Amino acid sequence: GAFPPEKMKDNIFSAFQNLGRSAKTFRPKKSLSVGAKGAHLKNHIAATLGRGDLRDAVRLPPEEDLNEWLAVNTVDFYNAINMIYGVLSEWCTSDTCPVMSAGEKYEYHWADGQRIKRPIQCSAPEYVDYLMDWIESLLEDERVFPQKVGDPFPTNFKDTIVTIFRRLFRVYAHIYHSHFQQMVSVKMDAHLNTNFKHFIFFVKHFQLVGSDDLVPLQELIDTFERK
Repeated sequence: GAFPPEKMKDNIFSAFQNLGRSAKTFRPKKSLSVGAKGAHLKNHIAATLGRGDLRDAVRLPPEEDLNEWLAVNTVDFYNAINMIYGVLSEWCTSDTCPVMSAGEKYEYHWADGQRIKRPIQCSAPEYVDYLMDWIESLLEDERVFPQKVGDPFPTNFKDTIVTIFRRLFRVYAHIYHSHFQQMVSVKMDAHLNTNFKHFIFFVKHFQLVGSDDLVPLQELIDTFERK
C-alpha cells in the first residue's frame, strides 16, 4: 500500500543516523533554471506525488517546456538515487561488489567519453561514484543545463538525458539484485519501490530508456505496471 511521506522521511532520517553518512545532493550554484521556473515545476511534482498518482505525476504539465520538465526531474531523480544508494555505503563496497552488476547476467562497465574513453570494469561503488560525478558535472555546465530563464537548451539535450537515465537505471538494478534485503533491514524498501516506480513511469512516458536496458528488472516493472 501507500507509504505515508512523514513515515518515509523518518525512515530515511533514521537510516542516515545509523550510518553516519550523508549522500551528496545536487544544489545548483545558480538557482535559476532549476530555480525561477524550476521552483514552480518542483511544486507541481510535489503536489502530484502527494496525491499518490505516479502516472499523473510524470506527465508534462500544460503549457510547460519539455526540456525544463526533463531538467527538473533529472535533478530530482539524481538526488533521490544518491540518497537511496548512500544508505548502502557499508554494504556496497569493492569487496562485496567487485564488479558493477545486476545479477549474474548483466555487468556494467564505465566510460564517459572524456576522462575515460574506453569502458573499464570497476566495482559497484566506483561505478556509482563515476556516474554521480559525471552527472553533477553536466548539471553544473550551463551549456548543457542552462541556468538563466530564456537561455536555450542544446540541440542534443534529449540525447544527454537519455544517457543519464539509462545509467541511473543501472544503480536501481544493482540495488535490487544485490542489496534489497539490506534495504528491507533499514526499512527503506517501500521508499525504494515508490521511487523506482516513479522513475519507471517517467522514463517510459518520455521514452528515455530502451526496453532492452530494462530487462534486468523486467519482472518488477511488470508488477508495478499491473497495479
